[in-house]
Amino acid sequence: MLQEIDRVIQQYKGKPGSSIPVLQRCQEIVGYLPPEIQKIVARGLKTSAAEIHSVVSFYSFFTMKPRGDHNIRICLGTACYVKRVEEVLSKIKDNLKIDVGEVTEDKKFSIETVRCLGACGLAPVMVIDEETYGAMTPKKVPEVLAEYS
Repeated sequence: MLQEIDRVIQQYKGKPGSSIPVLQRCQEIVGYLPPEIQKIVARGLKTSAAEIHSVVSFYSFFTMKPRGDHNIRICLGTACYVKRVEEVLSKIKDNLKIDVGEVTEDKKFSIETVRCLGACGLAPVMVIDEETYGAMTPKKVPEVLAEYS
């Protein structure tokens, strides 16, 4: 894994704006971006660990925690909130027996909340991997999760 990360760093080293593509590839390789990987990237790109950490913490597509094979993102934006997305989230947590920020024991699912998914017209919305599910209700949760089992 470290050799593959080193190859990615060498491929982008010295190119302007290389931190995001390097971090994306590293996240694909490792699954997330723990502090140790961030430090390796910083050294390899000859930048500070703080700079790399600021990129990782700013962009929502980066994570510093392991995710499940299927990452569930629940929108808590205003449109989703007023359409009772919290009931959907509660049903997901009950079904998977995990809380937001956790991963199921079998590493199959993880849950995270986001401020907006940009699909307000479909509220309440959740995204699993790259698939968007709109007009979610607690009743639909088991059916949608079964698609990934």
